[in-house]
Order: sequence, then structure tokens, then C-alpha cells
Amino acid sequence: MISRLVPGTFFGVTLAFSLLMTAVFAFAANGQEPLPQETLLIRSGEAEHRFLVEVAATDIERARGLMFREEMAADHGMLFIFEGEGERFFWMKNTPLPLDIIYIDNAGHIVSIAADTTPFSETVIPSGKPARFVLEVNAGIAEKLEIKVGDQISSPSMHAE
Repeated sequence: MISRLVPGTFFGVTLAFSLLMTAVFAFAANGQEPLPQETLLIRSGEAEHRFLVEVAATDIERARGLMFREEMAADHGMLFIFEGEGERFFWMKNTPLPLDIIYIDNAGHIVSIAADTTPFSETVIPSGKPARFVLEVNAGIAEKLEIKVGDQISSPSMHAE
């Protein structure tokens, strides 16, 4: 017997899966254990800037990121940690906060900055160069603090090997 897909079945399954995953992430954002936090330091010229960051180090934590967050203190952020360096691609789907996305190499140097990203956008935002860490802060912070490519970033999780 040959089975056939009913027209629209794939779309229906995909839509159902999408809705389920959105519900799972919404629940996770609101009802899951908070992520570990630590102090992160950015050295930009003679200036030093400290942030309290949540650390997203697992696939599930990185996938959730700052989704569904509607506010974040100016001196807070989220640090994403990956196993090794590589091209990184982020997007703003389900993220209502405009963000600066700062890509960081294995040595802790900023390799690129995507400033003032668009909330809810599904446009892919590439690092452009290999990155191992990604820092998300409120939009406009990088410009306000004159944070630029080449600046040094450090935190306990970035040095834990």
C-alpha cells in the first residue's frame, strides 16, 4: 500500500510544532529556573564597564536567550557560551527588546557588533568572523559607552576551561 500525504498535512504539522515550541519557550521564559549570573568586564580604551550577565551555556539556554523579555536593566545582559569558535548567527524572533549583539572571539576580543537590532525580526545577524562568545545588552549601550571592535571582554565563565 502506498501512503500519501494529505495536502496541507505538512503545513499543519509544522504549524502545530511551531505553536508548541512557542508555548514551551514562553513557559520556559516565565517558569524556569533563573540562569547563573556573574560579573562581566569590558575594557574599552582607559574605561572599564561592568555588567551583571546571565550565562547561557547549554543548547536549551542559548535557544531561549532573551526571548519574551520586555525589559532589562542598563547594566545587565546575557552571555552566550559556545564550545568553540565559529561563525555565529543570531536573530530576534520572539525578542521584544532591541539589543546590541556583541560577538567575541576565544581570546575575549570583540570581533563585531550588531547595534540596535530590530525586535521580533527573523533576519539572521551573522558574526562575520569566528566567535566563541556572544554578549547581548540593551540597544545603544555599545555606542553610549564607546565599546568597539577590538575591545577586551572577560568574565569567570569565559576563562573556565
